[in-house]
Amino acid sequence: MNRLGDETSPYLRQHANNPVNWYPWGKEAFAAANASDKPILLSVGYSACHWCHVMAHESFEDPATAELMNKLFINIKVDREERPDVDTIYMQAVQSFSGRGGWPMTVFMTPDGRPFYGGTYYPKVSHPQMPSFTEIMHRIQDVWANRRTDVYTQADAITQSLHHAAQDNPTHLSRLSPNLGETAKQTNGAQDMAAAASALRKQYDAAWGGFGSAPKFPQTMCHEVLLRCYLHNGDQDVLNMTINSLDAMASGGIYDHLGGGFSRYAVDAQWIIPHFEKMLYDNALLTRLYLHAWQITQHPRFRQVTNETVSFVLHDLRHPDGGFYSALDADSEGEEGKFYLWTPHQIVSVLGDNAAEFMAWYGVTDDGNFEGQNILWRPVRGDLLRSDSISKSRERLLEARNQRIWPGLDDKVLLEWNGLMLSALAEAASATGNQQWLEAAVQNGLFLLDQMRRNDGRWLRSWQAGDTTRPAQARHLAYAADYAAVTDAFTRLGEVSGQSRWIHEATLVADGLLELFWDDTHGGVFTTGHDAEKLICRPKELIDNAMPSANSAAAVALLRLGTLTGRQHYLDRAQDILALLDDTAVLHPNGFGRWLEARDMSLSGITEIVIGGDRPDLRKALWCKHRPNTVLAWGEPYNSPLWEGRTESLGYVCRNYTCQTPANTITEFLANLDEVPQN
Repeated sequence: MNRLGDETSPYLRQHANNPVNWYPWGKEAFAAANASDKPILLSVGYSACHWCHVMAHESFEDPATAELMNKLFINIKVDREERPDVDTIYMQAVQSFSGRGGWPMTVFMTPDGRPFYGGTYYPKVSHPQMPSFTEIMHRIQDVWANRRTDVYTQADAITQSLHHAAQDNPTHLSRLSPNLGETAKQTNGAQDMAAAASALRKQYDAAWGGFGSAPKFPQTMCHEVLLRCYLHNGDQDVLNMTINSLDAMASGGIYDHLGGGFSRYAVDAQWIIPHFEKMLYDNALLTRLYLHAWQITQHPRFRQVTNETVSFVLHDLRHPDGGFYSALDADSEGEEGKFYLWTPHQIVSVLGDNAAEFMAWYGVTDDGNFEGQNILWRPVRGDLLRSDSISKSRERLLEARNQRIWPGLDDKVLLEWNGLMLSALAEAASATGNQQWLEAAVQNGLFLLDQMRRNDGRWLRSWQAGDTTRPAQARHLAYAADYAAVTDAFTRLGEVSGQSRWIHEATLVADGLLELFWDDTHGGVFTTGHDAEKLICRPKELIDNAMPSANSAAAVALLRLGTLTGRQHYLDRAQDILALLDDTAVLHPNGFGRWLEARDMSLSGITEIVIGGDRPDLRKALWCKHRPNTVLAWGEPYNSPLWEGRTESLGYVCRNYTCQTPANTITEFLANLDEVPQN
């Protein structure tokens, strides 16, 4: 019996009609494995994952394959986005087995959840590089039946390794490279950023931007490090690394030139061929990056990309009540990228005489650049500002595209991802003065408070709208990354709106973060709370991947909130987190971008701005430039040393709660900002 029909996750519901006897993760599945003496087959994926769909069509929907799965295993299906704790643990195991990871993830486990073998996608038919899924299942059954002692020996060894890695992450990280024993020997934020930029330069693709070769991911946090380096020392070469990369990404097919927003990554080095799924977290982080690049360079094309990316999220990934959905699928009508592809004939049928100009602008050819069709891209890199005629043609083609069958929408609302988007939206609203974006940010904050926090104050990870068969509900205890992201989001919302309630709410979330997740022995935050389900180990995230790790996000959030509120224990816990890695982040910036942001804030010091009353002219002067090591208090006062003795209508520039002469004019205010000393 397939037990996924009552699940809220869109990914799990995609598999509810499989002939596989799927269980959701839970006690019932493990009890069934123990009772039947069968190993567990754990399959982990997410709704927008193309290769997850491929394996589902080839194997999970095939009656013969499903019959074998049901005969040999207890089968569990997990949405990695709802259960990042499960995903993290077993992905580490798969990487130890195969040397690589990815999704779909396939893990074979003992009935008590200890992994003994695993991989990623297995094809229906074997080929020289990979056995078939059926062959793998027969091999696992053979060792389970005939070499059970070996199975448990392997499971014990892997589980012990996972436990040690979770408990002693700095030691585990020392295996990242033989150079990790070196010391960066830096003494301040500017030197740290310069050393990190030097390390990134070695991986930088000077021809096409970004880091490394295909496949290419945006690596937004690495570029944030480069921008910080430029702000410290004015190194134009460092800034050009980011400008070149941002131009290449926004000109390539990874960017949706009709609807705005970015796909998850490019399969080629030139950023032309995307992996077509569009994730909320990517677009949140890229909104932030393009916004900061615009604030620094004032290049209109970066403002345009920021505007269009935010518009995509608000139009295509937003629940009417304000929550942000998770993703748009890579596939539509069973084909990868079909929604986004064009032939010259299709374009001519929509644009008529204007088609030739449009096709030249977006690199459309008869042969195409993707399986005989065209992904729109801009062949002249960085030339993104459209003429009126191109803009009108773009609108007409977008209207025509909207009549197509859309990719699947993963409409669950994830707390962490919403926190990332809320932070980006709040920053964007402040920098641009866009009141609609601020209103959307406030609405999102209210949605999170109303829908994703229990009456006892415990936050939940995932919310799903209701339908005729089920009510709307939030479920799964939130993780440290959720708490860290929302702490930062509410703090920034308080800074932008001037409403003190958001700073108060941020302190409540931060208190919950430290109460539920803090490691009293080694410092830092565990992934799961002490009230959560006990898994085979309790992971602790230190490395920044596609999103900031829970610990780096917590360090940034606690530093900023602690500075605004004067709560020293927030600042102390942030320093404890930074102490976990010492110079590791500087030596390996591609895995610790958000860590380096926190480290720079700590070493360089945070500038405290207080604006008494409502002085939009002073706020605009502050926000027109990217000032990453700055916090702002204005509007409604709250309990903080920053508000003591402040006079209405004056701007105060402070460091360690000691302020320069209050400023009444923009000229005086900016002069005070320029004179703030750096630690």
